Amino acid sequence: MKAAILHEANAPLTIEEIDIIDPRPDEVLVRTSVSGVCHSDLHFVDGNWQIPMPVVLGHEAAGVVEKVGDDVSYVREGDHVIMSFRPFCGACTYCLSGRPNLCNDQHLASLGANRLTWDGKSVTQFASVASFSEYMLTAQSGVVKIPDDMPMAEAALIGCGVMTGVGAALYTAKVPGGAVTAVIGCGGVGLNVVQGLRIAGASRIIAVDVLDNKLEMAKQFGATDVVNANETDPVQAVKDLTGDGIEYAFEAIGNVNAARQAFDMAQAGGTAVIVGMMPMGSEISVPGPAFLQEKKMIGCMYGSTRFREHMPKLMDLYRQGRLDLSGLVTRRYKLDEINEAFTAMQNGEVARSVLDINV
Repeated sequence: MKAAILHEANAPLTIEEIDIIDPRPDEVLVRTSVSGVCHSDLHFVDGNWQIPMPVVLGHEAAGVVEKVGDDVSYVREGDHVIMSFRPFCGACTYCLSGRPNLCNDQHLASLGANRLTWDGKSVTQFASVASFSEYMLTAQSGVVKIPDDMPMAEAALIGCGVMTGVGAALYTAKVPGGAVTAVIGCGGVGLNVVQGLRIAGASRIIAVDVLDNKLEMAKQFGATDVVNANETDPVQAVKDLTGDGIEYAFEAIGNVNAARQAFDMAQAGGTAVIVGMMPMGSEISVPGPAFLQEKKMIGCMYGSTRFREHMPKLMDLYRQGRLDLSGLVTRRYKLDEINEAFTAMQNGEVARSVLDINV
């Protein structure tokens, strides 16, 4: 099968013919239809995060079940599915307490080893998915069935950016109706935080970015106010707009300075939610006395999703016209145009690009 391989950081990906094993008893082989191009993938291309190479990146995808292992009962050949980059075991403490997004089952974590080979060498399968390829192999808990009439590009985006952003608002922060909020960073995830806040009924959604085109996108997805952080101090601008800071601030970039700004924007009793993927080794510094005001800073992993429950709910919101998925698909590329897709992301030209792989 064809796949885009990253051989080293800060180098173009190349299209190669690689091999993939047959499904083991609890595994599912999926023919990739569409893969999103996510900023999390770019972190590894840029070297901000490390991973054994060569590697097939990609983790936001939808496709059609091609083959199943002998013990698989959830799906069958021909089913349409969304991929999850956090397969869950269903038996660990996190799964049993309703937090499968934090599943730490080591057996599942090791299944990705030796699934892919190229030129006689093992290739790392990124995030149990590796969707920059014609086929994907994962545990059956790593997929969720979708209706055959659900558009594949829109479905693929639910698999990461939409679930992470919307979930950060609805499930991680549990934002109440009428809340005053802000989102720092209006890329693919940040725009979906904006959508999640709109769905939650936030009264103010202040979008912060350094690019005017991203701020215009944020308004299309529900932002009530915008702040260009290149033109003004974003913390002061937010306080000027609200009078007393905000109740919930979301950092959706993966930048320690933006995380501090989110904390500083929050009023007494407010919460800063860190959604972005911080560089390895980075640290966030906040003033200790602020905690006497009951200010909080919390993390977010995959929008605190309960995969099999929440993704169908997002599809329902899409069908009702309350969640805009089609507007996120800014550009479509072929697999061999993956480097162009990353360049467009780096330049801030897109909300989300997708790769049409086996459509």
